[in-house]
Amino acid sequence: MSGLFLILAVLTGTTSPASAATTTSFQAVDIAGSDGVTLKANWIAPTSSGKHPAIVFPSSWGLNDAEYLAQAKILAGKGYVVVSYTPRGWWFSGGTIDTAGPLDMADLSKVLDWAIANTGTDPARIGAAGISYGAGISLLGAAADKRIRAVASLSGWSDLVYSLYSGNTRHLQSSGLLSLAAQLVGKPSTELTRVLSDFNANKNVDLIKAWGKVRSADTYLDAINANQPAVLLANGWGDSFFPANQLTDFYGKLTTPKRLELRPGDHAIAELTGVLGLPNDAWQSLYDWFDHYLAGADNGVEAEPGVQVEPLNADYESYASWSALTGPNRRYGLGRIRLLDGTGLLGGATTTGWTKKLPADKDTIADGGVVLLTNGASAITGIQPTIWLPFVDRTRAGVWAAERPSTVQHIRGIPKVHLELTGAATTGTVVSYLYDLDALGNAKLITHAPATWTAATGSVDVDLFATAYDLPAGHSLTLVVDTVDPLYYDENPSGASITIAGGSYVDVPIR
Repeated sequence: MSGLFLILAVLTGTTSPASAATTTSFQAVDIAGSDGVTLKANWIAPTSSGKHPAIVFPSSWGLNDAEYLAQAKILAGKGYVVVSYTPRGWWFSGGTIDTAGPLDMADLSKVLDWAIANTGTDPARIGAAGISYGAGISLLGAAADKRIRAVASLSGWSDLVYSLYSGNTRHLQSSGLLSLAAQLVGKPSTELTRVLSDFNANKNVDLIKAWGKVRSADTYLDAINANQPAVLLANGWGDSFFPANQLTDFYGKLTTPKRLELRPGDHAIAELTGVLGLPNDAWQSLYDWFDHYLAGADNGVEAEPGVQVEPLNADYESYASWSALTGPNRRYGLGRIRLLDGTGLLGGATTTGWTKKLPADKDTIADGGVVLLTNGASAITGIQPTIWLPFVDRTRAGVWAAERPSTVQHIRGIPKVHLELTGAATTGTVVSYLYDLDALGNAKLITHAPATWTAATGSVDVDLFATAYDLPAGHSLTLVVDTVDPLYYDENPSGASITIAGGSYVDVPIR
């Protein structure tokens, strides 16, 4: 049977997993939200009598409650009541978009009330799950409602402020897509409209960050830990909406039953085939998680290592903690740029007595790609975004290449770049890229990140996005620094320059 027919069969109920129980048909319902707004929803359940564990799915940003039909059918066949709903302000649900704010939290509780009152939901065995927006609402909901005993947050966030401003840099493409979706299929609130306008204009930053903190699970960490839900966090290494660094910090602070999973890909790419009802690693983890923590299955998931990762170019690995995954830092000093090839040495002790001047408003071919598409394609092909390093304009970028090691270098964790600056403007942005350079000049992107300053400074520190990558023997670890990337707004004055100086270095966690 072709993939298309399999998807259609799952959605229409003409086929299901071999061990699936008999289920009801899907039923569309209207659920009254916290202030009386109508939330559009659907539900499905096993036909067997008695109480059942339940899972509530808030839909993703820009999508509606039909998003999870395939997975709801599978989960109902496994014995769960499944209720999917469209959050307020989206599609045919009432109200305006609250962006996982207090109204959305109150709505989630109303959906739980409805499920307990109208289905065979066991109130002591309720989970919440979703992708992206649904993931964020579910994780926040675990702080707001003690009835949520397990969470599966797929491609979600824990810190919305970091998601918007990582490296103190505004994320242009991701915020633009969120805004576009809200305009096309949503009803933005006055508050959201103001926040997006101020974000694009780079004003009222403190107000935007306060708004974001209200919508960040990290703000309510104590409540989550007190409620003790079992929390599964699963994201992509290359998530351009919700970079994984925020989750590594959040995971470490959780004292609940917990798991962190990271896979190749951009936002929601790792879960995509599962949404279509096809076999999928992220969704299999969700099944195992809920089967144990809601259905009581003795599947051993609680005894498995808490951090499960698929490196960008290696097989799955597991670790007891995030700190167990990260290797000790190896410092690579940045050396003087050679006149012959415009490249400096990356490695050894930091050196002084040299500078590299960059125009503050000129781009190069080194970039983080296009939101969703670049890292999404990489996850499918298994090939990292690649440039030909000789084409990087040395008048616009600094390039430093390390000597080629004789053994594989296992990079695991968050590389950090420290740049000494001289004569920098009071505002500015740099973007750092870490590459795997082969003998022919092909450079595969390992990770990158921007950093912006808004006051006079003599240095800047850049936490690159978390990564797991095996640098092959004979390849050179290579750093490129420029000042413009289409993924981000930059704060570089036109015609200005940024001068990198001696004393700069990169710390790379290598196991």
